[in-house]
Amino acid sequence: MSLEHDLRQSVLRSARQFFDVAHANRIHRTGVDLVTPSGPSLDASDLLSVVDSALDMWFTGSKRTRTFESVLSAYVGSGACVFVNSGSSANLLAVSALMSPELGDARLKPGDEVITVAAGFPTTVNPILQNGLVPVFVDVSLPTYNIDVGELAKAVGPRTRAVVLAHTLGNPFNIAAVRDICRDNAMWLIEDCCDALGSRYDGKMVGSFGDLATFSFYPAHHITTGEGGMVATNHDLLPKIVRSLRDWGRHCWCECGADNTCGKRFGWRLGDLPDCYDHKYTFSHIGYNLKATELQAALGCSQMKRLPEFNAIRQRNYEMLCSGLAPLKRFFLLPEVEDGSEPSWFGFPLTVTETAGFTRNDLVRWLNDNKVGTRLLFGGNLLRQPAYADIPKRVIGDLPVSDLIMDRSLWIGLHQSMTREMIEYVVKALHAFCEGRT
Repeated sequence: MSLEHDLRQSVLRSARQFFDVAHANRIHRTGVDLVTPSGPSLDASDLLSVVDSALDMWFTGSKRTRTFESVLSAYVGSGACVFVNSGSSANLLAVSALMSPELGDARLKPGDEVITVAAGFPTTVNPILQNGLVPVFVDVSLPTYNIDVGELAKAVGPRTRAVVLAHTLGNPFNIAAVRDICRDNAMWLIEDCCDALGSRYDGKMVGSFGDLATFSFYPAHHITTGEGGMVATNHDLLPKIVRSLRDWGRHCWCECGADNTCGKRFGWRLGDLPDCYDHKYTFSHIGYNLKATELQAALGCSQMKRLPEFNAIRQRNYEMLCSGLAPLKRFFLLPEVEDGSEPSWFGFPLTVTETAGFTRNDLVRWLNDNKVGTRLLFGGNLLRQPAYADIPKRVIGDLPVSDLIMDRSLWIGLHQSMTREMIEYVVKALHAFCEGRT
């Protein structure tokens, strides 16, 4: 063995010892420490994967990035995946890719309409606006919190060209109905799977149904790379377009550190460029720099090995919450899955009923005081948010369910770091809050 190998192993052993001393023995004191609604699960293997990558002294995307893309592609069932710096960037790239001139007549153009829901997270909607497209807002249904497909059918107009939808809190939307409407109206479909890694519909992973799909690896999600996201697609041309947009808009598809993958780096003739202009400095899109790092990919590769375990824990915790909170249906509308779906839940949604005798704010404050963390269902009805007051848009109906969610819905955690004891504590806390109320 070489000295380099021996030193690497020594560093990794020290890193493992550091983890055992600094991180391995943390104990959650239920009732004293906050039960967080979301959070990562990191172990020694994650730290060692990142340290091992750092020792290579190559920090931008390389072999671990390609491995992470390949592993996720195989898991989801997509033809290609492109690693980026966040799930929000993944959404931006997915929508921007559909504007590419390389798609010919199928491309989206400024002023075209894109259907989405009003109740959700801003970065599902923002790329529509950022690309000069017009969002068409439709309502959602309870208790799935997903798009009302009847309203979707009504929303299609002469300039409607795409649909961008999230699988809310990991609960797949009615993909069959949505795909039928998209097919019948020649519309692109983007699946926002940022909260749904591991969810299935009709036996297949979400992210494999749309023309494009996006994932997030922010610490709140099913796996984490710290920051990071992925664009997945089964389309032949879209991976190249997404990579171009991610990498400054360049036409060259060489991996970082590679040259002349095409075999004619100085033999291209494009646009008004001089003959044989260096392909590495030829740009075919108005792009960005949204690349992730090799260290993030190293963490992603490690986390993917534990994803089946994470999803099993999430399912167990969901079932415990459903069972434990069933007696409280007088106070809360509990979630239901879409037909044909097997969610890998991101969070457990609750909607306070009209007859509950308390408000959501009453409940949120009490839970927070009693060390149970909560989150609202993201931005609620986004059209009531200050940022969206004056945007170009079309709205289908009065969005009564989106308004109801904004006023009465929240979600609690069920992530893989939550033990049975923690779930039981949350159930008891909700029972205690409701006790004696009529």
